[in-house]
Amino acid sequence: MASPFAIQPPLGFGPGSQSGDEEGLAYLPMPSGMRVYEPHLLDADVAGPCAAALATLAAVRDALARWQPGGHESFSLAGLDARNRALIDEALGEGEVAVRVTGVVPLEIQEATFAGVWRVRGAESVDRIEVGAFPRGALLRAFPAEWQMDLEDIARPRPGVVNAPPILAEIAHRTSARAPGTPAHVINFSLLPHTPEDLVLIDEVLGQGHLTILSRGYGNCRIDAAARRDVWRVRYYNSTDMLILDTLEITSLPEVAQAAPEDIADSAARLAQVLDALA
Repeated sequence: MASPFAIQPPLGFGPGSQSGDEEGLAYLPMPSGMRVYEPHLLDADVAGPCAAALATLAAVRDALARWQPGGHESFSLAGLDARNRALIDEALGEGEVAVRVTGVVPLEIQEATFAGVWRVRGAESVDRIEVGAFPRGALLRAFPAEWQMDLEDIARPRPGVVNAPPILAEIAHRTSARAPGTPAHVINFSLLPHTPEDLVLIDEVLGQGHLTILSRGYGNCRIDAAARRDVWRVRYYNSTDMLILDTLEITSLPEVAQAAPEDIADSAARLAQVLDALA
């Protein structure tokens, strides 16, 4: 006689309850596209005739080795021929951070695979390497010389605008009272209540500066300078280019755009290895 307390297996479990599809479970794909350092040594036969390029790379190596926070050095490539420049490009490669400077003297800047080494190109024969946490020439051109914020006009009622006036008042206060070395003040639009009209007004009032930074790592980070000094719009995207974090930072330069001290020290060691292999 069967027990009245016999437990029946729940529906959907046990043999035969799972799909017989040969492909198995359909897992979500893992994020891809993360850039990592790949060791690369130059061909000594190619590097041999390019003494000027090797001397420049050695100077860059020494600058990295003696670098201290806040330090900056620049090396002009204007006097090098195409072959020497090509060798330098091959040696340095392209890293994760690209910078575009607009305005009177546009610049295109690419971080090398060696953090803290920046290749700077522009009109009027601008071609140089800068060594530092971030290229100083770009930062000097980031913000327009003259720009003001009219808080009385901002406070005027507008359809759909709710939180933009107090946010802009906070930005004006933080920027005017900011002293050098003050920690970054972050406003997180992803968590802060706002309307689409709020963001439109904030963008219009802050304006557009002359510097855009794209950091490509695990996904992308885009940084745009506002017209007002020390104001940056920082947006983070995942590997499918979906916006996942939208912030505004009040600082001299967002930390994510800068080469870290430990990475610069590592760059000095790695570039030394490349040059030693060519000796």
